Amino acid sequence: MGKLAVAALRAVLVALLAGSLFVQCVMVPLLAADMDGLKPEYAHLRTPILVILVLGVVTAQVVLVCVWRLVTMVRRGTVFSTDAFRYVHLVIGAFVAAACLVFALGVVLAPGEAVAPGVVLLLGGAGLAVLGVALVVLVLRMLLAQAVARDIEAARMQAELEEVI
Repeated sequence: MGKLAVAALRAVLVALLAGSLFVQCVMVPLLAADMDGLKPEYAHLRTPILVILVLGVVTAQVVLVCVWRLVTMVRRGTVFSTDAFRYVHLVIGAFVAAACLVFALGVVLAPGEAVAPGVVLLLGGAGLAVLGVALVVLVLRMLLAQAVARDIEAARMQAELEEVI
C-alpha cells in the first residue's frame, strides 16, 4: 500500500473519528434535550433510542480504530500475521453488534404509532445490510487466514532451502 493511500485513509479515519466524537458529545445531548418535549405516550422511547444511538457510535469507533491498526500493520508489512486476526475479529463483532442495535431500534419503534410501519421495515433492511457487511468481513478474514498460512509455509520452505544451500 502506497504512502499516499495510507495517508489519505488515515485522514479519512481521523475525520470520521472526530465526527463520531462530535455526535457523542454534542449531537446526542442536543437530541436528548429535544426528546424532553415528546408526547407522554412516546416518552418511554427516549432512553432506549439514546442508548442505542450512543452504542451505535461506539461500534463505529471500534471499527475505525481497528482499521487504523490494520493500516499500520499494512504499512509495516506485518498484516499477514496472526496479530491481524485480533482486529479483524473486533471489526466483525462491532458490525454484528451494530446490526443488533439497528434491529433493536426497529423493535423499540415498532409498537404503537411512534413511526410509520415502513420506517420499521427500512430499519430491518438496514440491519440486514449491516449484518451483510459483517459477513463480507468474515469472508475477508478467511482470505487473510489463507494468506497467513501461505506466508508461514513460504517461510518454512525458505528456511529449508537455506539449509540445503
